[in-house]
Amino acid sequence: MPRPTKCRTICRFPQTLEFIPAKDEDGREPVILTVDEYETIRLIDREGLSQEQCSLCMQVARTTVQKIYDSARRKLADVLVEGLPLKIEGGEVRLCRGANRYCSLEGCFKQEIERIFQKSKGENIMRIAVTYENGQIYQHFGHTGQFKVYDAEDGKIVSSEVVSTNGQGHGALAEVLNALQADVLICGGIGGGAQAALASVGIKLYGGVIGDADAAVESLLAGRLTYIPDVQCNHHGGEHDGNCGGHGHHHGEGHVCRHGHCVD
Repeated sequence: MPRPTKCRTICRFPQTLEFIPAKDEDGREPVILTVDEYETIRLIDREGLSQEQCSLCMQVARTTVQKIYDSARRKLADVLVEGLPLKIEGGEVRLCRGANRYCSLEGCFKQEIERIFQKSKGENIMRIAVTYENGQIYQHFGHTGQFKVYDAEDGKIVSSEVVSTNGQGHGALAEVLNALQADVLICGGIGGGAQAALASVGIKLYGGVIGDADAAVESLLAGRLTYIPDVQCNHHGGEHDGNCGGHGHHHGEGHVCRHGHCVD
């Protein structure tokens, strides 16, 4: 019986998960690049690390890194030569928690995020974060400049504060929420990479929500905000216009809509 595959530590999930050739009339099946294969390409080819350094960062043997890297390079060669679509998904991976003593990247951004955003909380506190702008749920997770963070106990809000993201973008926002010890995120549109990153650190996602931030949190605590884990959003090219992929509508002050399920 073969030994189970050891999880490979990755620094962050890729933000862009699919690449499609400009001319793909036949709709061919994409080449699947696993997340750990992507990570070896990022560390070795983008960051300039050696395979030995990469193995320390990913906390696996150098020979394992070599196999993963060789597989990734062959797949990328097929994509470029044959003009095939590429999709990044799967792989036995775990997200670095920012305390990887083997990380050889100077100024590890996760350790810096932990230092800036770490926020303690009580044992019985449920911490809810909302993408936030002018009292409303901001509709583009990857561009949010603020989270409003609520602490709730026994179904009631006991405190709240607005936290600036300090310009952190797409790839780091899940780590910001993890450092804040958020249990739940309420947001508008959110891409697949960010969803995977949130899931990997145990943050429950309520995406596609539109309207007043305080009202959405009250609806969540009252059990009226519907949890739909497979929310999709493809609006990465610009700002949302207030409605993400038909997820919902805002009907006025204090009224929140969620994928067509309205809650007062």
